Amino acid sequence: MDEGLEFGLRAVAIGVGATVVADLWTALLARLTGVPGLDWAMVGRWVGHFPRGRFRHDGIGRATPVAGERALGWAVHYGTGITFAALLLAICGLGWARNPTLPPALAFGLATVAAPFLLMQPALGAGIAASKTPNPATARLRSLLTHAVFGVGLYLAARLTATLIEA
Repeated sequence: MDEGLEFGLRAVAIGVGATVVADLWTALLARLTGVPGLDWAMVGRWVGHFPRGRFRHDGIGRATPVAGERALGWAVHYGTGITFAALLLAICGLGWARNPTLPPALAFGLATVAAPFLLMQPALGAGIAASKTPNPATARLRSLLTHAVFGVGLYLAARLTATLIEA
């Protein structure tokens, strides 16, 4: 198989798989704690304001709703998972994807928490690393755990795709 095609197939499969694992974790956590995860419609609302030149909000929940924001938010969520998987593959190479190990995936998953801490949360009005939320320490811990689970998901999805996609 062409390496470019293999890279793309693996990035999509690993990214989607890891994102599903993280979403299952979030749903379990919500069920156990009663605290819902991020409403992806708010991410869709944020991205939906980009064409209007608005990239930052004091509170995304108070921003004008955008048509299709929930679907847009979920698409951005899964697109981000695929992009992160592609970045992991670019760093570790197809050799890792063909014979994955947990440490690089877990380390990378934890590193991805920088995206919500430094980009998404401030842009949605929650402050750097959720500093403007009612309980920043809890929000940070949830983000760290979710991104660690995403890292485990990267590994599990890579293991699965290693058996399904031939080099």
